[in-house]
Amino acid sequence: MMNERVQNVRLLEQSPAVPGQFSECVENTDWHDVTRCHQEKTEHDVLRALSKNKLDVEDFAALISPAAEPYLFDMVAKSEQLTLQRFGNTLSLFAPLYLSNTCANECTYCGFSMSNAIKRLTLNESQLAKEVTAIKAKGFDHILLVTGETNKVSMPYFERMIPLIKPHFSQLSMEVQPLDTDEYKQLQTIGLDGVLVYQETYRRTTYLEHHLRGNKSNFNYRLDAPDRIGQAGIHKIGLGVLLGLEDWRTDSVMMAHHLRHLQKRYWRSRFSVAFPRIRPCEGGIVPKSVISDRQLVQLIAAWRLFDRDLEMSLSTRESPEFRHHAVRMGFTTMSAESKTQPGGYAEDSQEALEQFEISDERPVSDIMAMIRQQGREVVWKDWDPALSQG
Repeated sequence: MMNERVQNVRLLEQSPAVPGQFSECVENTDWHDVTRCHQEKTEHDVLRALSKNKLDVEDFAALISPAAEPYLFDMVAKSEQLTLQRFGNTLSLFAPLYLSNTCANECTYCGFSMSNAIKRLTLNESQLAKEVTAIKAKGFDHILLVTGETNKVSMPYFERMIPLIKPHFSQLSMEVQPLDTDEYKQLQTIGLDGVLVYQETYRRTTYLEHHLRGNKSNFNYRLDAPDRIGQAGIHKIGLGVLLGLEDWRTDSVMMAHHLRHLQKRYWRSRFSVAFPRIRPCEGGIVPKSVISDRQLVQLIAAWRLFDRDLEMSLSTRESPEFRHHAVRMGFTTMSAESKTQPGGYAEDSQEALEQFEISDERPVSDIMAMIRQQGREVVWKDWDPALSQG
């Protein structure tokens, strides 16, 4: 009863759904109806989806359904073919740069969660310079800035640090706390190219079970962050769910709806998706819905068939063996030799805790060799800002 009362209070503290944005769509969608959407798919639905050139969300639901499992080889082959047609033999490498592990959120699955008694570190200008030097020495020209979510590491900090980072890299993306539209516009003027905001799960009740305190517990505000990013005119918008918090198929169908919603409204932006599975971390949880390697392959192939222009990213959460076989599957970007704690590249972390355990710890040189063995070429620079200006 106490938990129910606490949750009712937290529901009252949520931001209202915004008309025309995705929160309104989710408010008018029944989770169980979306679940039945993929559960009831048949072999006929799968074959129809495989025969089409332009797929809708119903087709996507068919391709990730159990009925599609016998057609996995066909899906992977078509996924590889479409990726080569659209992106060629190239694969872009990037590195995450963790600026801070300070966080004011209580999230059940994250090592940065505020209740974890760990050493916190926010990089200052000197420490940041060391990290930039170490990352550049590995060859990277595209980085992803990552922080915990706290008011102490927010716009004033970003406005101070981004101008120090941007001159060293062609592409600069960030995965930080959701911001307002005008804040995204301001960050774009000082060098920001892309923003990733992972919803974690689209089921509101499950979301509240795992986000216990802090700004991240505001479901609708986070849900509408990609709309605000699009309104700000950011070049690239990244989506993702944390595979394992809820039924992975239902969450993925919801994300497909989210992608189509954004593409209709912010057609000048590029879009990417990622596939993070729950990894061990300090105070972590047991996944509610386990997605096997085979099922993850099915999901990846389905996304490529759903949208041949979609950028798809694979992180070091996955094992070396999985990443080796996934190179040709449909991915356009891949992280390498990642450090998930601030100061990790320059060994200036002072034992700061990592956000999660990485699985593929191979050096960049080994990753490059593996990619070339698969017939792909490594690309360090994803795009040129001059092209977007034109």
